[in-house]
Amino acid sequence: MSLLRFIKLALFAALLLLAGLLLYGLARNHPEDLPWTGLDLARPVGAFTGRKLAGLADDPARCRVLLARAGVPVTALPARNDGPQCRYDDAVRFRSGGSLALGFRPAGLGTSCPVAAALALWNWHVVQPAALEHFGSRVAAVDHFGSYSCRRLYGRSQGDWSEHASANAIDIAGFRLEDGTRISVVGDWNGSGPEARFLHHVRDGACRLFATVLSPDYNAAHRDHLHLDQARRGEMGWRACR
Repeated sequence: MSLLRFIKLALFAALLLLAGLLLYGLARNHPEDLPWTGLDLARPVGAFTGRKLAGLADDPARCRVLLARAGVPVTALPARNDGPQCRYDDAVRFRSGGSLALGFRPAGLGTSCPVAAALALWNWHVVQPAALEHFGSRVAAVDHFGSYSCRRLYGRSQGDWSEHASANAIDIAGFRLEDGTRISVVGDWNGSGPEARFLHHVRDGACRLFATVLSPDYNAAHRDHLHLDQARRGEMGWRACR
């Protein structure tokens, strides 16, 4: 073997070793940024967190375990079947207390477990930091238009069924801060103040955690809410953020 060939092989082996060490360090310190590591709701949001949340649709029992480990108490709801297109088997309802520290109005919100897990991460890593940045106050409660609704997209009589038909979506109408401030999508989205900046901030952050995020920027049907869902497109399926 020539000296030049030996040097090239040695350099290649050294690069492989360096790459391996970098991957090992990343897997150990930032597993949320790697596609093959397991989801941990106690970790920061990483490059593949949203993909892993989408994968929970196929393992609702594991989803509930992850919520419990993260200190989010939920109650599993009985399965509901209102027809072949309107049903759910894995919905949960948030209980008071625990690490979520957020209310929903109306109370008693029930969603699919992957949506609930994404809502928890959204609250911790997006909503609360954005509220502190723009208002210096935390969010106490989220106003919503509900999750489960046996209907097609946009309430049409024909066409594809909405993710709401399986409790796999939630429509966020606004937020209530601890200092009493109320922020609504319909009233504040197009403003120029901190309310509008906050709403755009939390919309953009939701895009990292939900398979579909639709806002007033999408169309008139979403002028008064943020639609968040975990559509079953697989962990590596396409994602929508509008």
